[in-house]
Amino acid sequence: MRNHPLKPFPKDFLWGASTSAYQVEGAWNEDGKGPSVMDVAEHPKEVTDFKVASDHYHRYKEDIALFAELGLKAYRFSISWSRIFPEGTGEVNQKGIDFYNNLINELKKHHIEPVVTMYHFDLPYALQKKGGWLNRETIDAYENYAKTLFENFGDRVKYWLTINEQNVMILFGELLGTVDRNAENPKKELYQQNHHMFVAQAKAMILCHRMLPDAKIGPAPNISAVYPISPQPEDVLAAHTFSSLRNWLYLDAAVFGRYNSTVWSYLEKKQAIPEIQDGDMAILKEAKPDFIAFNYYSTMTVGANLPQKVSNNKREDQQMAFEEPGFFKGHPNPNLPKTEYGWEIDPVGLRTTLREIYERYHLPLLITENGLGAQDRLEEGDVVNDDYRIDYLQKHIEQCRLALDDGVELIGYCPWSAIDLVSTHQGISKRYGFIYVNRDEFDLKDLRRIPKKSFYWYKKVIASNGEDLANE
Repeated sequence: MRNHPLKPFPKDFLWGASTSAYQVEGAWNEDGKGPSVMDVAEHPKEVTDFKVASDHYHRYKEDIALFAELGLKAYRFSISWSRIFPEGTGEVNQKGIDFYNNLINELKKHHIEPVVTMYHFDLPYALQKKGGWLNRETIDAYENYAKTLFENFGDRVKYWLTINEQNVMILFGELLGTVDRNAENPKKELYQQNHHMFVAQAKAMILCHRMLPDAKIGPAPNISAVYPISPQPEDVLAAHTFSSLRNWLYLDAAVFGRYNSTVWSYLEKKQAIPEIQDGDMAILKEAKPDFIAFNYYSTMTVGANLPQKVSNNKREDQQMAFEEPGFFKGHPNPNLPKTEYGWEIDPVGLRTTLREIYERYHLPLLITENGLGAQDRLEEGDVVNDDYRIDYLQKHIEQCRLALDDGVELIGYCPWSAIDLVSTHQGISKRYGFIYVNRDEFDLKDLRRIPKKSFYWYKKVIASNGEDLANE
């Protein structure tokens, strides 16, 4: 039984919310913006595309006014690379610079800290046609892009995130279209892309510290604790292997400047060792993140997987069950409830994940995504009763408080998402926001903004600095 009061959230805690450019902005081909890989990707026919999304590009002032009413201390958003460089490199699109200058100025006017993700899945299509991240030239293009962002926005942006969910782009390469599934060795191609991203990220961190000595920069992978399906030693070993492959590879490279040894052995066995040029590892070693941002939705559970016992078990999105003959196999966790989309809900797992990251790296932590996707219903009188979302967030914030009490240095919490946006694989029907956007999958309606019940609850949470979590 606890015999001391819990530590409070820090007075300067970054209570925020998150979005990404391609999922919220729309205006996909306006004001000089070039196409991104997300703009030209084939989407399921029952899911809308990202051409209009939530029309944040034209309505950002209205949206930020609502963010201010909500009481946000921080807004984590991404910059569209192809809005700044329509061809990925070359000539800067001044209208793109102007848009983000205006967005950042509007945030600062309302005393909201901008937290900028430099790259969130939407690689310029012009670069993809040249090989994307498989082409080493993309490293230089990214460094040049980073320099342009620092030059234009560094006087007002203190927090920078390098690459959103690099591990998801590698682990779900076929799902996100980052690898040719017909390649001779898709895994080798993916881990070559991964290495190039490591080098690009490191160069951006080094450049940020040189150009903006007062700014802070860090990676933003999707991290989750991994449970063994049983205490059987082989299952425990499988969970350790998968955690190294899913989590620690990406943070070991960013923080320590080295490859995780368990993963390196795995890549040797899979004939997927990337080509590493002279000087690459020195660049990784020189780069030092100031904090770690990470996205968390649920934990994962795995067991041993013998070669003769491969199955076709699948789960959705980031929570899809992985299988690797001889290494591990994903399992549903019978102890956890699920969302209507099949994602397991594990608030205590967030506390475990926070502890694991902080004990391993001892850097400040910023949660940049955490949320519940649901088919919210707009009721008569412009009411959205999303008590299920309040319950989800309430339980996760409670675990954040407990992690603080455990000694974790947590500097902010930015759930997904500030406003309804187009989910990457389930469209607008799968809603996450505190603010309802009045549109359907293929009917834009009036795109009116309507605060949900969770909006007013989170407003109270922020105003009380996390002391009042009650849903009244």
